[in-house]
Amino acid sequence: MRTLIIGDVVGRTGRQAVAAHVPSLIERLKLDFVIVNGENATHGFGLSPEHAQGFFEAGVDCIILGNHSFDRKEIIPMLNEDDRILRPINYPDGTPGRGKTLLTGRNGHRVGVIQTIGRLFMNPDADNPFLAADAALDEWQDEARDATFVDVHAEATSEKIAFGHYLDGRVTAVEGTHTHAPTADVQILPGGTAFQSDLGMTGDYDSVIGMLKDASIPRFTQVGTRAKFGPAEGEATLCGLFVESNDEGLATRAEPVRVGGRLQGCVPDV
Repeated sequence: MRTLIIGDVVGRTGRQAVAAHVPSLIERLKLDFVIVNGENATHGFGLSPEHAQGFFEAGVDCIILGNHSFDRKEIIPMLNEDDRILRPINYPDGTPGRGKTLLTGRNGHRVGVIQTIGRLFMNPDADNPFLAADAALDEWQDEARDATFVDVHAEATSEKIAFGHYLDGRVTAVEGTHTHAPTADVQILPGGTAFQSDLGMTGDYDSVIGMLKDASIPRFTQVGTRAKFGPAEGEATLCGLFVESNDEGLATRAEPVRVGGRLQGCVPDV
């Protein structure tokens, strides 16, 4: 089975990259399943129903979110009704939406997706993400799955790396999102789980993590100055992780994907 997991889509230029590149990547990489982080897709903050639908029309099978899950209140009915969109599973009981889902890929594969949010430098009020992932996997113990993917939406690389080793051998891949900078640690862990600390963003890299430089830099250099804040509008680089897995649901291949924009391109040969 072949899966592509795409990092945080930032603003209009990020959405354009998904629409432009995902259909061709599905063909080129012979993808069975596509996951996209969409929590910054609508003007950099949150996800609108319109933009969620645009991802699905491009060929995305599952959308994951993060700490901006509820920035757009209009998405809440869709979170409750559409099992293709996830918010972090370790939010308190009663939070709208769901944190795990079982979906069928384009070639009939049964795929589990779980999203967690980190607590270190991030959301200390969230439930323990490690235990939440354990509980989700326990609930799926009798569910047939061809692959299982876990997203860790977190600030600290240590928390994400620990998560990868914690779930090694139990899931197909653990990957991180949120920091918007692709890490160079793509690997298959000893137990057979693919791992990358952060997928990076799908956005304009001539920016400060996808946002306008002229608005972002004064926040570090001045006090009391606030310029208009919004996503950068240059050509985006689509960043993600390609994972090939076997019949046991473990990774046999893991490679970075980068297409378009300023970063050096990288697309696996299949």
